[in-house]
Amino acid sequence: MPLAPQFQAVFGPMRLPFLLLVPACLGLAWAAAAYDGLPVAPGDLVLVLLGGLAAHISVNALNEYEDFRSGLDLRTERTPFSGGSGALPAQPERARYALATGLLALLVTVGVGLYFVQLRGAALIPLGVTGVGLVVLYTRWLTRSPLACLLAPGSGFGPVMVTGANIALTGQFSPTAAMASLPPLFLVSGLLLMNQFPDVDADRSVGRRHLLVVHGTRAGVYVLTGLMLSLALSVVLAVVTGHAPVGVFIVFLLAPLAVVITRGLWRHHENIAALIPFMGMNVVLTLATPVLYALALAAL
Repeated sequence: MPLAPQFQAVFGPMRLPFLLLVPACLGLAWAAAAYDGLPVAPGDLVLVLLGGLAAHISVNALNEYEDFRSGLDLRTERTPFSGGSGALPAQPERARYALATGLLALLVTVGVGLYFVQLRGAALIPLGVTGVGLVVLYTRWLTRSPLACLLAPGSGFGPVMVTGANIALTGQFSPTAAMASLPPLFLVSGLLLMNQFPDVDADRSVGRRHLLVVHGTRAGVYVLTGLMLSLALSVVLAVVTGHAPVGVFIVFLLAPLAVVITRGLWRHHENIAALIPFMGMNVVLTLATPVLYALALAAL
């Protein structure tokens, strides 16, 4: 049964299927604590998950609101992985619902963060401020800079989320968690980069200046290839430095998938219809890699 229009205007901008990325990345924070032999209170784990989900809901909803407000949604050809939910163009009179959803979710995130600052100390404040800044500034400002737009999503789900959540859960900085935060840094940056390929012309028309707009799609192909290589090197580095067990090499079972995705982008970066299946594979890679890494960490 279809949702009522007001609920579509709330839940559509949340982009609920994409929220799977939050537990996949937060699993690394918990697994790093397990690998380090540090106890984690179940209640704290639930609160960390709530804060992470709220942050992702907030950035999604605010992004949908800003894209509708700028007119971008009306110029974008939607795909299963890009172009937004389509909820606001279908119900323009309910755009305020998306804005309210984003702001309310941001308040939940800040509330959870303040609780852990009180519990663990001021060391969490810089990470918390950075995370809130990424949520608030991403669509309207960070998309105007090729480097910031490229690294902001991965930084949010990687170093900010994983290391921040680990400190919230354990009360101390962990090199294990810091190393585990690198795969999401490269994966999520690559995910958002690849998902920008269908939107280059529309993004340019509203003043966005991300990598593909400024330097072209060929540059994006090279950068995504570099991100894939950096992902592999980060896993090797974690093991070599003793901050992860050899078992995390299980993520290299996904290496053939990464190769297929990269080759697909090289061949089809100018043919969006042909590129869409590889965008879907990239989602699978981005979700599966941190899950396998976390399972390997927690198993020892």
